[in-house]
Amino acid sequence: MDDDKVYDVNFVMKDSNNNEYIYQNGNKNRKRRRGIFGAVAIMLIGAIIGGAIGGYGTYYLLKEKGINQTTTITLNPQSFRETEGALTASEAFQKVAPAVVVVSVNGVIDYSGILPKEVSGIGSGFIINEEGYILTNYHVVEGAQEVVVTLSDGRDVAAKVVNYDQNQDVAMLKIKDDTVEVPGVVELGDSSVLQPGEEVLAIGTPLSKEFNQTVTGGMVSAVNRKVETSTGVKVNLIQTDAAINPGNSGGPLINTKGEVVGINTLKIADSEVEGIGFAIPINEVKDRIESLSKPILKLGITIREINEDLAKQFDMEEGLYIVSVSEFSPAEKAGIQNGDLIIKFDNKRVKTFDELREIRDSKSAGDTVSIELIRNGEKKTVNLQLEE
Repeated sequence: MDDDKVYDVNFVMKDSNNNEYIYQNGNKNRKRRRGIFGAVAIMLIGAIIGGAIGGYGTYYLLKEKGINQTTTITLNPQSFRETEGALTASEAFQKVAPAVVVVSVNGVIDYSGILPKEVSGIGSGFIINEEGYILTNYHVVEGAQEVVVTLSDGRDVAAKVVNYDQNQDVAMLKIKDDTVEVPGVVELGDSSVLQPGEEVLAIGTPLSKEFNQTVTGGMVSAVNRKVETSTGVKVNLIQTDAAINPGNSGGPLINTKGEVVGINTLKIADSEVEGIGFAIPINEVKDRIESLSKPILKLGITIREINEDLAKQFDMEEGLYIVSVSEFSPAEKAGIQNGDLIIKFDNKRVKTFDELREIRDSKSAGDTVSIELIRNGEKKTVNLQLEE
């Protein structure tokens, strides 16, 4: 999956003794990354591809002490009835389960910056319409060259990555065969009305396909939690104590009415911590479903955001620093080079990837955009034709 990537200058994807982003496959030896939440760390809970062929995997950003197993909370079904219009836990699960899928991926990814590796893994997702569009996490399908979706009725169908938002960790898939009848479609709820103490269920595929359609219960522990991702971007998340495990990434977090209110994405993994998981509020995604359903327009660049502090430190303007340019990409054809600093995109000032992405997503394949950049201290303008 050839994609445009964004990292802040301090984000380390390559080897570093101070800050590593490491893949773990199954129960093999794992490396560790420090820095997020200080002493504790965050675990992306999908079966993220990246490391070795076969089995499942997950990214652990861990404290030296290792991790403690997340406690599964048994939910009192009757308590789901306390809210008007609420279902029992079983009824809520049965309403959503037909639309929950297993996402299996194979692909190539490079975390060392030296040698790409063939990788595989699994995650979860859920079908949002009859056309076969599926929401999941970006980290589940990052680098995917082959995606197979296992439907709730056991059918395996080929799917493709349509679009994604790396910073928000959201991806849109689509079943390739338009004749496939989907077994179910979820109903999207309103995450803005969630309150701490409300009960929720998490559905997904922990560990392996043998555990698909697993449901765990808990409550909303907090809302509007600001968590800094590995790309340096702070995202707004729902905190929950519903048990979330490797392979649950991309699965739905549902309320007492059987509505999807979040996308399960990560957990804190620390020997002294239990029951702290996070989900992306569904309202953060609902308004973008239309744009995510359109094929992504690729530029073919890897960039680092140069913010105000870094600009002062390195005596340069704020903007988007070009780390690398993909061969044969629109960026290469336009003459963009490593080390260039983009300051305007389509004649609009841009300082963050989000600003560039918003402009890009308003365009169509074949459109030409003007890009103003700084190269060796001099401003230069190039024209880039967008491609799918």
